[in-house]
Amino acid sequence: MNNGLVMKIKIDDYIISALNEDISSEDVTTNAVLSQVRKGTAQLICKEDGIIAGLDIFKRVFEILDDTSTFECFFTDGDSVKKGDLIGIIKGDARAILSGERTALNYLQRMSGIASFTYNLAHELIGTKTKLLDTRKTTPNMRLFEKYSVKIGGGYNHRYNLSDGVLIKDNHICAAGGVRNAILLAKEYAPFVRKIEVEVENLEMLAEALDAGADIIMLDNMDDETVTLAVEKTAGKALIECSGNVSKERLRKLAEIGVDYISVGALTHSAPILDFSLKNLKIF
Repeated sequence: MNNGLVMKIKIDDYIISALNEDISSEDVTTNAVLSQVRKGTAQLICKEDGIIAGLDIFKRVFEILDDTSTFECFFTDGDSVKKGDLIGIIKGDARAILSGERTALNYLQRMSGIASFTYNLAHELIGTKTKLLDTRKTTPNMRLFEKYSVKIGGGYNHRYNLSDGVLIKDNHICAAGGVRNAILLAKEYAPFVRKIEVEVENLEMLAEALDAGADIIMLDNMDDETVTLAVEKTAGKALIECSGNVSKERLRKLAEIGVDYISVGALTHSAPILDFSLKNLKIF
């Protein structure tokens, strides 16, 4: 992941919060069976086929608990992994290995699951101009990791958060009193370098958005016939994003119609985990 200092601080803050959730005062079980520092090793084993993501986060969990820990890894993020693969070997204080195991695996399994799910959907768009996007439908305090995993799986990131871009949705339109007024207010308020995206639910709203000069138009829950008409009416005057009710089977059809982007919230809110285990602990 990004090695910049600010990014590292954010990642560490999130990981420490996750560790505090799991170890509120002590790891009673580990402290009971290991009363003093003992060096140990454990093997990270893959239990399902997929795309791996989050190896640096897995390693960092143990580094935070034990600054002498090391992780000998045989794969990199984005690699295909198979059931039974030895992914790597963690070495260090055996107490840190035992206490950090679940948190480290939770990150790795969640991130690899998203990367694998994204890869399977993005594969449908190979050879087209259309890009697969994630959304803000992420797990609280996991957005940084989940959006990174989407990229590892071959997808692209939509805006990171509410400060990252202008996206006028249905309730914004209601608050502003209409599509045109919402766009005009956004143009007046936002810096001129910001693109303005607006969500529309029908062709009448599309026409109003185009007339008001929207840069990107999100077609919300439209069927293929309406999407086709929307692309024809837009005629390159704005970028087109399609969102809502998009299944894997529909991705190719939408790309062939000519949309520029397809956003799929399921990439982060519905991806199953990819299973891993930490096994064969040896203590020296």
